[in-house]
Amino acid sequence: MSHLRRALKILSVVGRHRLDEFVQEKKISSKLKLTLIFFRVFGQNKGSKGERLRLALEELGPIFIKFGQLLSTRPDLIPPDICRELNKLQDNVPPFSTETFKALVENALLGKIADKFSDFEEKPLASASIAQVHAATTLNGRDVVIKAVRPGIEKIIQQDIRLMLLLAKFIQKHSKDGERLHPVKVVSDYRNVILNELNLQSEGANASLLKHNFESSSILHVPDILWSLSNKDVLVMERIYATPITDIQTLTNKGINFKTLAERGIEIFFTQVFEHNFFHADMHPGNIFVDTTNPQSPTYLAIDCAIMGSLTTEDQFYMARNLLAIFKRDYRLVAELHIRSGWVRHDTSVTEFTNAIRSVCEPVFQRPLQEISMAYMMVQLFDTARRFNMEVQPGLILLQKTLLNVEGLGRQLYPKLDLWISAQPFLEKWLRQKYSPKGIFKQLKNHLPDWLEQLPKMPPLIYSALENGNLKNKTNLVEPSTSQPPTSRIWPSRLGLIFIIVGITTAYPKWQLIFNNIPSFSVAMFALGTLLLALR
Repeated sequence: MSHLRRALKILSVVGRHRLDEFVQEKKISSKLKLTLIFFRVFGQNKGSKGERLRLALEELGPIFIKFGQLLSTRPDLIPPDICRELNKLQDNVPPFSTETFKALVENALLGKIADKFSDFEEKPLASASIAQVHAATTLNGRDVVIKAVRPGIEKIIQQDIRLMLLLAKFIQKHSKDGERLHPVKVVSDYRNVILNELNLQSEGANASLLKHNFESSSILHVPDILWSLSNKDVLVMERIYATPITDIQTLTNKGINFKTLAERGIEIFFTQVFEHNFFHADMHPGNIFVDTTNPQSPTYLAIDCAIMGSLTTEDQFYMARNLLAIFKRDYRLVAELHIRSGWVRHDTSVTEFTNAIRSVCEPVFQRPLQEISMAYMMVQLFDTARRFNMEVQPGLILLQKTLLNVEGLGRQLYPKLDLWISAQPFLEKWLRQKYSPKGIFKQLKNHLPDWLEQLPKMPPLIYSALENGNLKNKTNLVEPSTSQPPTSRIWPSRLGLIFIIVGITTAYPKWQLIFNNIPSFSVAMFALGTLLLALR
């Protein structure tokens, strides 16, 4: 019964705010057109589409607010004006009782609050749709914050998501835009994200890894996680005392070097994406603070690591090369990279795609470099690529959203920030290190254990390859040919296979002693063998 009431509530809100206008009439089925008549009779279309959508989501409650926040990270699906409106959604809800919070913590930690903490603040520091946070002090005197998930929130989430999925399936079935927008997949992705936020141990693990990645750096600090007091239901972490990055006046009063602060934000972003391949994907201003102890060398502090992103190795490479190619205005290379990466279909016309990219990028480059938005250009580029049937991966979307946040914040701190000056040398250096001979040899060495595991399977594979080679050569003898003699082709193959065997076998410890423990010998033999096979 409650399920039905909730469904009717959703329909009522959708109709009252005339959200049916988000569906183009010419692209919907006749059944859906009949359904929309109800909305047009009783609804009101006051305000812009984006504003009405925001108000509807706020009225539907915390779970829909979170969904709207997720949609704001999908500029590939949502127009820019609506994304901007959805960014106004505030995830602030009334706190639940302190007694309930204490009970949750005590149940999760199997002990009384007083036995775990010397002090506990009754008033919450923050209250959101998923969790609530209170300040406390550990028995050894360390200031911490305690985060606990709202009681009964999982049941509410599951109920609302079931209704969202029903609505998404209906839209996908009856709307011609359904195939392009993938509403069922969008809702499914949201379910995974929000259910993952219920597991505070996952958030803690993300924070720990991010902290580890910047251990030797002074530009980013991530609060310590107290694992002895944390689990999937409760997260206890170091309490930070710093200035919110949005408090420009306080930062100014403390003499912060805004140019350095903005440039370090860009450095943190590119380091996370390319060097670590693990980036904070929820870097909105509310999650960022500044340590002003040294105003000329400020340190960022990041919290709330529930949503993290990563790219495939291939996407990393192609994204770096794409950005550099755009900067050099080599639009044909940008088009070719999109095709090689598989982001767009392999039968895409390179010439047509190049012209489309040029028409988007070239007008932007007529502005001064410091006014050019790399994030905006990425949005425009992906939008253009979608006209050529590009299927954007979730990791790339998170990257795009994060770059939008980082660049926007950087320009707010230092309006003259030139993202290209910071990005170009970083990307060029990363590509040199990653794909230099030394970098390639390093990657080969990393793969050696996997190759060694396959070593017992090599003899039959080699025998089969040689047999197939002999058969091929015998066949070619029958056919008239002006190509090089068969014997001149088979010897590189055999030599290549021999070198590969030598390279793998010499990787064993006993053989390494014979070659003075020089692992590079094994790598060189394997690489030379592979090269000979490629040249056969």
